[in-house]
Amino acid sequence: MPERTAIIASTSGLHARPATVFVKAAAAYEDLDITIGREEEPAGDSMDASSVLSLMSLGLEHGDRVVLRSTTTGSEQALDHLVRLLQTNHDA
Repeated sequence: MPERTAIIASTSGLHARPATVFVKAAAAYEDLDITIGREEEPAGDSMDASSVLSLMSLGLEHGDRVVLRSTTTGSEQALDHLVRLLQTNHDA
């Protein structure tokens, strides 16, 4: 299962604007099953990365570490793209 770790860079965490940017990008990969969860939590607790409600429920703040996972073969480039989005300060 491909996975990537990212650190939330937006100074206000994943509030409405950065969350929307991320979710739109994740939803564009509709043929891939991508989840997001806190690094310290079990993979089974991860949420659908293309759901803004799921993402907001994680309450991610600046500096939090998350893991993106996919059960789909060939999802590495998509995960890399999504990690770059999370590691960009959208509040700047």
